[in-house]
Amino acid sequence: MVEKLKLTSASGLLALLEEEQNALKAHALKSLISVVDDHWAEVAGSISLCEALYEDDEFPERDHAALLASKVFYHLGELDDSLTYALGAGDLFDVNDDSEYTSTLVAKCIDEYVLLRVKGQESKSEEVKIDERLVVIVERMFERCFRDGQYRQAIGIALESRRIDKLEESILKSEDVASTLAYTLKASLKLITSRDYRLQVMRTLVKLYTGSATPDYISVCTCLMFLDDHVAVANILDQLISGSADDTLLAYQIGFDLCENEIQKFLMQVRDQMALRATPPEPLAPVETSAETPAEDGTPATEPVDAMDTEMETVTPPAPITAVATDPSNPRFLPVYQDRWTKLTTILSGEAPIGLHLQFLSSHNHSDLLILKGIKDAVETRNSVCHSATILANALMHAGTTVDTFLRENLEWLSRATNWAKFGATAGLGVIHRGHLSQGRALMEPYLPRGNQASVSPYSEGGALYALGLIHVDHGEGIRMFLLESLRNTSNETIQHGACLGLGLAGLGTADTDVFEDMKGVLYSDSAVAGEAAGYGMGLLLAGTMSDKAAEMLAYARDTQHEKIIRGLAVGCALVAYGREEEADGLIEQLCMDADPILRYGGMFACGLAYRGTSNTGAIRRLLHFAVSDVSDDVRRAAVLSLGFLLYQTPEQCPRVVALLSESYNPHMRYGAAMAVGVACSGTGLKEAVAMLEPLLADAVDYVRQGALIAMAMVLVQQTEARVDKFRKQLDKIIKDKHEDVMCKMGAIMAAGILDSGGRNVTLGLRSRSGNHRMAAVIGMAVFVQYWYWYPLAYFISLPLKPTVMIGLNADLKMPKFQVTSNCRPSIFAYPAPTSANSTSTVVKAPTAVLSTTAKAKLKAKRDAEKEKGEQKGDKKGTKSAEPEASKPSTADGAEAMDTSEEKDKEKEPPVPEPTSEMLQNPARVVSAQEKFIRFQEGIGVRYTPLKAAPTGILLLKNTRPDLEEELVEVTPLAAVAAGAVAAPVEDDPPPPEPFEFVPS
Repeated sequence: MVEKLKLTSASGLLALLEEEQNALKAHALKSLISVVDDHWAEVAGSISLCEALYEDDEFPERDHAALLASKVFYHLGELDDSLTYALGAGDLFDVNDDSEYTSTLVAKCIDEYVLLRVKGQESKSEEVKIDERLVVIVERMFERCFRDGQYRQAIGIALESRRIDKLEESILKSEDVASTLAYTLKASLKLITSRDYRLQVMRTLVKLYTGSATPDYISVCTCLMFLDDHVAVANILDQLISGSADDTLLAYQIGFDLCENEIQKFLMQVRDQMALRATPPEPLAPVETSAETPAEDGTPATEPVDAMDTEMETVTPPAPITAVATDPSNPRFLPVYQDRWTKLTTILSGEAPIGLHLQFLSSHNHSDLLILKGIKDAVETRNSVCHSATILANALMHAGTTVDTFLRENLEWLSRATNWAKFGATAGLGVIHRGHLSQGRALMEPYLPRGNQASVSPYSEGGALYALGLIHVDHGEGIRMFLLESLRNTSNETIQHGACLGLGLAGLGTADTDVFEDMKGVLYSDSAVAGEAAGYGMGLLLAGTMSDKAAEMLAYARDTQHEKIIRGLAVGCALVAYGREEEADGLIEQLCMDADPILRYGGMFACGLAYRGTSNTGAIRRLLHFAVSDVSDDVRRAAVLSLGFLLYQTPEQCPRVVALLSESYNPHMRYGAAMAVGVACSGTGLKEAVAMLEPLLADAVDYVRQGALIAMAMVLVQQTEARVDKFRKQLDKIIKDKHEDVMCKMGAIMAAGILDSGGRNVTLGLRSRSGNHRMAAVIGMAVFVQYWYWYPLAYFISLPLKPTVMIGLNADLKMPKFQVTSNCRPSIFAYPAPTSANSTSTVVKAPTAVLSTTAKAKLKAKRDAEKEKGEQKGDKKGTKSAEPEASKPSTADGAEAMDTSEEKDKEKEPPVPEPTSEMLQNPARVVSAQEKFIRFQEGIGVRYTPLKAAPTGILLLKNTRPDLEEELVEVTPLAAVAAGAVAAPVEDDPPPPEPFEFVPS
């Protein structure tokens, strides 16, 4: 067979393009198309001939001329011109071709189409026209994806090009609609940057979910939560608890999943909507007049109850319905429904999940009190900064555990806190007892204000109100009235400060009008201390609402002269913009363009919080612009730090974005880069984040080292001890070094508290287990970083803490005995070993100066010792030859020698190999890195199967053998746990010295 000769030059074919006959030109074009990949440089010299043929309307083979020109421009790197001529080629441009040319131009075509579609939907002033030829190619690409079964690729194109019709078609045509819907939901939450379009996709997904044969109600309710449709969620939950036992379990699971997102206002609306359905109608029997019946004028016969005297500490859901049903045909009035409704209410109110987490943290507390004791002994008594940091570290180490052993054993040391340090120390009790809703007010009672009585210790009372907010954060219905009355009944600015912060935490995101008006009254008093807290409190109250009241806050910030008030209002406005994305652009623009640097500082946080977790390119561009151009170091630091809030959904991107900024000459930018990585990569243990922070740990500026230490602890929390051990030793060295800077030492103490947070059972996380945003966590992190200006705000770091636990529940919301398999060695994710007393007592000593005379004396002593040793050896040899019998051991000595040899044999025995897996009992600690090793038991004999196969969180278990009696996990009452829990043994301190009087000379 004769091989076809390869063309060595295209000059002959190019010459045919100048002939007059169209047939010759057409032949030349077709031939050149087949060889253009090899001879494109030669053809490029005659590209004008191709363009002329394409523009000639009478030439019948214009499409071939366009295709040839397109390929030449492609090889020249002119993709825009190449795409233009490819569109002119019509059907000759085959999207099914697998060549690099086709793939590149198809991608370019889709990008151009997406750009025009997005511009057309977002542009309100002008209409954007899209070339029909571009649409045809995109349509052909969709057809190719459907034909090849590449439905996820089609979904990606549809999401980017905002083609809802193609999105629906791609999902419905896929082989596994359920998994495709789940993929689309995840992709829309992570990739879509426009809030309005994301909500439009959510509505489409809800329609597709509900239209399927077996709807995934968990995903449906997630979409409805983003759509803020509490009525639809209430309808689904009502339908489920009216159904079978399995449907009821699903309703409970949805309730727990919704609670993880920490949107208090939405949960309250769902609960109230369901309460309207669950309440039986009033019986029509005549009502007899009693002493409590209102009088004819409408006034109640009984005296009103003072809100200050009522027990407001418990979060009580609407009372369970015990009335006899008046309509037997209505299933909602049956006892079974009422019992299910009551349980679901405890979930939606937060009572059930908080109680379960509190019980776990209390009973599994592994905090090491010897670490705290070492910190306390190393900190100088006169240093109030490190003293306050130690109290904060203790609060974090015991967050949610209700264990205050360290404080009770060091009351005299604790009493050294004065003024605002006492305020913070009292607030720390709120972190320790966070979630103890039933006893929160009783625990803080000794420190709370006494109604209208004169204030004894305003700092303790203000801190106690702040602590109540930390205890009831995001679940403040039960304490709201007490805090509000405390705010109204005082004129002390310190107590007002604590009350405003407590009310903001308790009413987070509820937009309570009464509370806002009272805070506004405190703000208008123009007290710097109280006004700052009022600004923060108003922002917390209106968080995520984008309320018009933000304009009032901004107007007052421009009128007042107090920097503290301006800063509180600026950050408060940023909290109002939380999660509103494009809707908040007007407020962001006002703050960023203001002449006051403090308001611009708030504008940076507003930009980061409004677009939190979206990686929005426009927001990133704005923050980077201010980071390198603003004249204020505070604004530049805030701009870099806010990048962490934008990128926490894709934490691996943050170290790359801020890497150059971490090497800036400006220390404020280096600090901001460190904290940005800490915020975005918190709890992830990313190697890139650790590598970026390590050089900053040795920075020349003290506050940069402080930020790097805190950020490193945030990244490494709940990581394996093999990775954390080196950092722990570094912290220990810094804390015990008397010559270390105070700012750096403070950061090391805070970092030590963050590393062991919650008894080593919690991690820092701005996302829920399902990947959604945790509102309270993100807002808490944003307020925490304001500790730069005001130390008491550091306690907001407790808001992002979340337990790393797996809890299995049955239909009665009890914990049955249930176990899962962890397919890794137990030592990998075990609790860190307790600190020994010797390691905590080591003190870094300065090098000792050695004199020349001392060296000579040591050398002489060494020579004398060697000489004496040689003489003793000679004596031993003579004794051994003279008395051989004396060397034989007695019976008792022989026994001891045998025991010694046996011990040596035991030591020589090979160690027992560690098992490669372990069984975890319900409830179990499961850290994030361990989740991929968790396996649920399967098979015929397995009694409990989880409703959703998630390795962590609260899981509802389906009982496959309901005929057998259940064996439940024994639960220790919280009061007993709190009274008897001691995390680690503490050595007794030496007795105090005898009393004496110091007489200065």
